Amino acid sequence: MAEQGKSAEAGRIEGGRLDDAARAGWLYYVAGNTQDEIAKKLGVSRQSAQRLVSLAVSERLIKVRLDHPIARCMELRQRLIDRFGLGICDVVPSDPGAPGLMAGIAGAGASEMERHLKSEAPRIISLGTGRALRACVEQLRPMACPQHRIVSMLGNMMSDGSATPYNVVIRLAERVQARHYPMPLPVFARSAEELAILHAQEPVRNTLRLCEEADIAFVGIGNVSGAAPLLEDGFVTRDELRALEAQGVAGEITSWLFDREGQVLQGGLNARVLSHPLRADPPRPVVGIAGGPAKVTAAQAALRGRLINGLITDEATAEMILAG
Repeated sequence: MAEQGKSAEAGRIEGGRLDDAARAGWLYYVAGNTQDEIAKKLGVSRQSAQRLVSLAVSERLIKVRLDHPIARCMELRQRLIDRFGLGICDVVPSDPGAPGLMAGIAGAGASEMERHLKSEAPRIISLGTGRALRACVEQLRPMACPQHRIVSMLGNMMSDGSATPYNVVIRLAERVQARHYPMPLPVFARSAEELAILHAQEPVRNTLRLCEEADIAFVGIGNVSGAAPLLEDGFVTRDELRALEAQGVAGEITSWLFDREGQVLQGGLNARVLSHPLRADPPRPVVGIAGGPAKVTAAQAALRGRLINGLITDEATAEMILAG
């Protein structure tokens, strides 16, 4: 019992220290206080205030977003807008030592989502799936948005009935307290006949209708080479992936395959895709979120084919997209 008492006491002490670190982090990064001012407000020494701010960072109690308009990123952003006619575009700095790092893109994606979620007027926000979108949602701060509806553009089940690992609709809805409409389907039907039967279900028809009425969509951009999401998530085999590459498939969005010109393919896997249709020149903002060398070919194709009219990416990826 004595040991348990000591453990509980240690936990309370540690919890109190993290509370102090959170306060110090807020005072420093949000309120703009100096370390001397923090020390005075918290009743500690300057050295203790410095350690608390450092603890807030090391324990990931705070998330910092860079708002300074770095000239090179702004230049790349404007070139992407001019070349592809984008309505929404953001380019964040790259880390040369970690080209696959998603933190910056996720922060920018979260900021764009928050901009729409802050609307007092009811909005419908539709979402694709994937690692990039999941990272964006994890960066969102909790909000109360009961006036909005969050809807999935594609199925949330694997072929065996298990949940897809990167479906983000439920997670986003939890963070912002909004009504949500997951797609109660697998990603692919087994046949065209099954597709027709599944799409005829009333909950599915309602979800597809909401996707059609959405005010904005956020989608990931999938590659079909290397560690492709379709392969890693078990939807195609390595041989099937090689066959898709040989056919000129450049990428996928919500599991719809398209070629290097951004033309959505007819037949094949696309004949069994249960997702909301992917169309060129969408009437609403469709924001692609992607970064890293593996995504360049797919992003270029999606932009050429006008399958997306918004893009959030990083500096290095933007340069490679524009070089193509």
